[in-house]
Amino acid sequence: MDNRAHTSSVDHLSLGGEKWVDAKEDHHDSNALHHFPTHDDVPQGKVQHHEYAQREGLPGVEQGDRGVANGADFHAAGATTTSHHVGRTRQFLGLHPQAPIEKEHDAGEHADLLLPRVRGALKEPLAEFFGVMILVLFGDGSVAQVLLSAGVTTAPGGNGYGDYQSINWGWGLGVMLGIYVAGDSGAYLNPAILFTNCVLRKLPWRRLPAYFVAQLLGGFVGAGIVYANYIGQINSFEGGPGLRTVPPAPNATAGIFCTYPLAEVTKVSQFFSEFIASAILMFVIFALKDDSNKGTFSASGSWFPLALFFLIFGLGACFGSNTGYAINLARDFGPRLMSYAVGYGSEVWSAGGYYFWIPMVAPFCGCLFGGIMYDLAIYTGPTPINTPWMGLKELLKPHELIGDRVQAQKNDGLV
Repeated sequence: MDNRAHTSSVDHLSLGGEKWVDAKEDHHDSNALHHFPTHDDVPQGKVQHHEYAQREGLPGVEQGDRGVANGADFHAAGATTTSHHVGRTRQFLGLHPQAPIEKEHDAGEHADLLLPRVRGALKEPLAEFFGVMILVLFGDGSVAQVLLSAGVTTAPGGNGYGDYQSINWGWGLGVMLGIYVAGDSGAYLNPAILFTNCVLRKLPWRRLPAYFVAQLLGGFVGAGIVYANYIGQINSFEGGPGLRTVPPAPNATAGIFCTYPLAEVTKVSQFFSEFIASAILMFVIFALKDDSNKGTFSASGSWFPLALFFLIFGLGACFGSNTGYAINLARDFGPRLMSYAVGYGSEVWSAGGYYFWIPMVAPFCGCLFGGIMYDLAIYTGPTPINTPWMGLKELLKPHELIGDRVQAQKNDGLV
């Protein structure tokens, strides 16, 4: 049996790009600061909506209902209005006051129902939550099946249900399907990807807390579902109910849920392994989403989730043995916290010389480095790297920088 089945579960993230556009300030009405179109105002056909969007000055709408947000393709979901109370809740959470919804719920027949209000207020965080949950379900599920069935002679082939490459398939599929689930939020699915987009792609910083919490909870719940599904096999594999051990113990099952390094890998190598895999991840994602660098083939839009599948599979096949390439705090810390809660004990934190902090910190460093390298070498769009002193000069006047950034976000319909 491959040694990494005991210690690795891989994963990640993704910058799927936001699928919606928002109403900008309307300067035609001197009696109102903002004019948000009602449901009846918005033409329902595609061509009519395109003409309406152009007339009303909605950002990023091109022929065929396509636009760009955060450097990523999206399909315009349609101009909508959101009730005052829902809008205030969304602003409190750092979201745009207008919910990215196809149909206006708040002005409908059942506008007073709880579900439409909750969905309107929390749509993007819920998308991140379920995207990460799906990601972890497939990823941790593949690790569980490979580890717990090792040596089972009744399996097809007579030696268990899968091998290390099965784990790479599981995580790759989990990321791909998670992107589809979380499309309206941008499908970041990874706090390090989220952070890098805030730094280099003008994603509003105030969105980070709500997305971050949603991603952590998604990882926690996804791992909990996998644990509930395999608890019988875990009991048998560990040697009895209530026995829970952590690598490098011979029958440890904690590696199903989060990553643990090989014993012979030094702390520096552990950090570098997570750092370089995260840097590659971010570098390639920025390349896939760069419309000015497509050449003869485009992997953005509908091709992007499939491209991420191959990227994650490749990272696992080439950079997974040292640490299990977590490269995502949400997929590692959330499940690690879950494993602690169900009885694996404090060793989930102390194992590997307190390794747990490395998959929390290294992905942020690696993703930011990878993003900066791409912007330095290839990217020609708006980024701090393409400003005087590569953005450092603007730090001398932070108030002007913040003001310009917020105005740019308003112009792009991000806030």
